[in-house]
Amino acid sequence: MDLFNTDTPGSRNLLPYDGSVQYFGKLMSGQTADHYLDTLLHNIEWKNDEAVIFGKHILTKRKVAWYGDQEFEYTYSNTTKRALPWTTALLELKKIAEKTLGETFNSCLLNLYHNGDEGMAWHSDGEKDLKKNGAIGSMSFGAERKFAFKHKQNKQTVSLILEHGSLLVMKDNTQTNWLHRLPPTKLTQKPRVNLTFRTIVT
Repeated sequence: MDLFNTDTPGSRNLLPYDGSVQYFGKLMSGQTADHYLDTLLHNIEWKNDEAVIFGKHILTKRKVAWYGDQEFEYTYSNTTKRALPWTTALLELKKIAEKTLGETFNSCLLNLYHNGDEGMAWHSDGEKDLKKNGAIGSMSFGAERKFAFKHKQNKQTVSLILEHGSLLVMKDNTQTNWLHRLPPTKLTQKPRVNLTFRTIVT
């Protein structure tokens, strides 16, 4: 126990410079997090993610879903998605994220990783549809997984473990200066659901 550590969850910027990332840890009990994980696994319209890379159509094992206030169109990896209406559970979780972060969001991109073999390569969320330097609230359920950041210029890395029922926020110029990824792992074969609350500019 560190008697001199007065940090409260989310008070410390995990990045050394050129961006802002705060981790709030677990926001709910394990039982509540289990409930939301089960609900998200079974009541979301999951589809395999698609990308067009160098003219080749790629279908990922990882599944995604896109929800929002209206039928927003969201384009990344040369493919376009149209938002579905919010579910009750997603609205509940959006309210928790907004209250914790002091932000408002109008959409959510969800990712389903079936096991530790599935991950996400280095990237930044800099799509033109997103609010410039806006906050992205990332809520995690299921398997605890490592999440890493890498500075685009000097390649410095920062990483942490995202817990079941936890919340992380990326904001300010993080997407401009840093990449992030979810590396594959052999440490778990359990599923993970990730909700990324965003603001689409129309």
